[in-house]
Amino acid sequence: MNGVDYISTFSRLGKRITDLSRISALMELVGRPQDRLKFIHIAGTNGKGSMAQMFSEVLTRAGYTVGLFTSPYIVSFFDRIRVNNEDIPVDELDGIMSELEPLLEASPLRGELTQFEVTQAAAFKYFERRKCDVVVLEAGLGGLLDSTNVIESPLVSVIGSIALDHTAILGDTVEKIAFQKAGVIKPGCPCVLSAGNPPEAVRVFREQAAKKQSLLCIPNLMLCRVTETGITGSTFTYRGEEYRTTMAGLHQVSNALTVIEALRLIGEELPVSGEAVMQGIAAARLYGRVEILSESPLTVLDGSHNPDGTRALAGFLKGMGGKEVRAVIGMHTDKDAGKAIANLVPEVTEFYPVSGFSDKDYPAAELAEVIRSAGGRAVLTDESIEALIARLRAENPDGVTLIAGSLYLVSYVKLRCEDIG
Repeated sequence: MNGVDYISTFSRLGKRITDLSRISALMELVGRPQDRLKFIHIAGTNGKGSMAQMFSEVLTRAGYTVGLFTSPYIVSFFDRIRVNNEDIPVDELDGIMSELEPLLEASPLRGELTQFEVTQAAAFKYFERRKCDVVVLEAGLGGLLDSTNVIESPLVSVIGSIALDHTAILGDTVEKIAFQKAGVIKPGCPCVLSAGNPPEAVRVFREQAAKKQSLLCIPNLMLCRVTETGITGSTFTYRGEEYRTTMAGLHQVSNALTVIEALRLIGEELPVSGEAVMQGIAAARLYGRVEILSESPLTVLDGSHNPDGTRALAGFLKGMGGKEVRAVIGMHTDKDAGKAIANLVPEVTEFYPVSGFSDKDYPAAELAEVIRSAGGRAVLTDESIEALIARLRAENPDGVTLIAGSLYLVSYVKLRCEDIG
């Protein structure tokens, strides 16, 4: 059995946890590799993946060996475990899992561990084996009780934008969710919080940082000036230096500011040149975050699946100069689809709901009703996702074909629509 198949024998979700004892026991079992690694720990409702990629690009350019752990994967399982922006080789994962399998099978934890936890253990072993100077670690869900929070003293904790998501697990108010995300703040370790978060969330972060005697830094937007923005990214100045993002959308400027401040805070531990920061931020690209698949006809892929994410996407679409936007949309039933879609309604001419890309997606007919309830125009079709995208691109060459609503839909399209571009 190969490594991925073995990992898939574990539970996808597992029992609800109230502490980190299970992941701590797993780490003990595999030799506590986290104790021999340095981490940049990233949490937040949105922006985690983009910031993780920025950190990886900058630090790789600065000459460090950089581990990167993200989720979910987009194209293949292996893209969630990377070193210097290269996926873990298949044989490396197979080898690590063959070493861990006897330990796991003999452990009383065997029936409780999740796929995420086992994957994290394998990733940490790989990063240790590759002698990574630093690991950019993206939290999976929340922060306080997320298995990545087993690390004890990150170089810096980084928290992106906070919004209502996974409310059944994290809480039904911004304050409750902020408290969970604030769990990644560790005693005496600095933390950077993205600018523009709701005041009630900022208050929670300030309280938790003070309680843990952690320096809390929030980028100063008064020092930032955006000079250009469009489908190929944004140019901006901050603290007198000019930067460029290749990922589109003004929210990526905010993500970049957070990364810049975090790197400034850890500059003694991990020195990086200004040039490496500029080049790394410009080079950072991420599948499914306002990703331009094609400029002619303009085809945009975006995995935003909650109201905060689709608000940022709507801001990007607003800058399209009134072009007709037709959206192929698929969402999971555990998301607040109504509010997420409502943000897009003013910018989207027609929505084409789809299903069949995941075992948790909305049936297309049900999603159509959600769209109509949110004030949008929904068009149902029997076409495959691939055929629908091809038709909309052909029929609307001067407009925008948007594919949105879920990272699982992003993955589906990346794997099956390689001819777009």
